[in-house]
Amino acid sequence: MTSSLRDLKVYTTYPHRCSYLEEEEATTLFIDPRQPIDQALYTRLSLLGFRRSGAHVYRPHCRQCSACVPARIPVNTFQPNRTQRRTWRRNTDLTVARTDSIADDDAYRLYHRYIVQRHADGDMYPPDRDQYQSFLSNAWDCTRYYRFHSDGRLVAIAVVDVMLDGLSAIYTFFDPDEQARSLGRYAILWQIETARSVGLPYLYLGYWIRNCGKMAYKSDYRPLELLLENRWQRADDDVLASDA
Repeated sequence: MTSSLRDLKVYTTYPHRCSYLEEEEATTLFIDPRQPIDQALYTRLSLLGFRRSGAHVYRPHCRQCSACVPARIPVNTFQPNRTQRRTWRRNTDLTVARTDSIADDDAYRLYHRYIVQRHADGDMYPPDRDQYQSFLSNAWDCTRYYRFHSDGRLVAIAVVDVMLDGLSAIYTFFDPDEQARSLGRYAILWQIETARSVGLPYLYLGYWIRNCGKMAYKSDYRPLELLLENRWQRADDDVLASDA
């Protein structure tokens, strides 16, 4: 069923306000939503820098800005730093369970609290259940939902896509009152270990943006590979350093 990339139809949005850089205007390139997509095509598009949101596959296509750079972690060479090792040890008590859906009330309540307390200035505020289910839907039967519990209490959910060459960290939301655990950081570390354990070489992180505080955490995972000039390459310290 996988199509040739040359046969794919793509569309662009009208220019709109950038969600990450206040002074910039964004344009987004979308794969035709009527295009049948399977895991193989999804993987090939990811290698070209595309990302998934719900059933839509997109990548930035801005006229005057190239700040959004696709990023991935080569899991077999990843080395946690001191802070990451502490985070891992701090969360060894958590249990993880995979579920087929996050349509239940417990999951949505956690998402609602997370958006209200952590992202009230973002595009997903105020939280909406229909938008939540659309955004985090199980696309092409390759999405996995992992629930993290502390003493039976739900504290985090990681939404992860499985591709042929890696996992894709779609979204993680967690209990905003559990700041000491650094659950967002821990979820990335857990996904790195999971990819490594099943023999997948990469964890895809979406877009790294050099001078965007919301994306700064991605620079903490080394080595980090970036899609620069149509080629995946290891980023050095000078590239990852912020100008801010």
